[in-house]
Amino acid sequence: MITNLLRGAAAFCLALTPLALPAPVAAAAVVPVPEVLPLEDAVGKLLVAEEDRTGYTRDSFRHWNTGLDAGDGCNTRNEVLLAEAVQEPTVAAGCKLTGGKWVSFYDNVEVVEAGKLDIDHMVPLAEAWDSGASAWDAKRREAYANDQGAAASLVAVTARTNRSKADQDPATWMPPLPDAHCRYIGEWTATKLRWGLTVDQTEVEALKVYAEACETTVVHYNPAP
Repeated sequence: MITNLLRGAAAFCLALTPLALPAPVAAAAVVPVPEVLPLEDAVGKLLVAEEDRTGYTRDSFRHWNTGLDAGDGCNTRNEVLLAEAVQEPTVAAGCKLTGGKWVSFYDNVEVVEAGKLDIDHMVPLAEAWDSGASAWDAKRREAYANDQGAAASLVAVTARTNRSKADQDPATWMPPLPDAHCRYIGEWTATKLRWGLTVDQTEVEALKVYAEACETTVVHYNPAP
């Protein structure tokens, strides 16, 4: 179960004799190249480093912001809910959601009230801080906290599973549904690679164990802009 992408010329004139000069070549925009790797190879690309939580506060990551469409009246949380609904909710003024249905892949529970779902950061904010985000500026941390450029980054799940997970990595927490494990490890790894985040030693050892058991799992990721 592995379970959503993005982004002249000049002329010069001399006073006496017009002279056409070659147009300067504009620098090509750097477009991130999508990566598709077997899970074991993807885990092997992760950089191992010690974690450091010095200075972390949740407020270091601004969320939820106005989302992908600043004009739709929905913040990132509600945009994720709309994107992941298996049955669309009704959207009222102020992006109030009623009805609809979601399936939390951590525990395979159907949810029919948006308020009973949490939007989980696949790699929790504190874990991201520990793994490299402490060196980012506020704008990049906001981009991380509201990342809808990869389907794996933010996921709608039952509140109880999200709160059970808290800020733990796969060495100490996994979804309660065993069938979700391969997808979870793939998406965790994809998110770390997308944002250039490191892993600590116990974390990478856990990822390697799961990768051996999930030999058909494939990791898709785009490096974050």
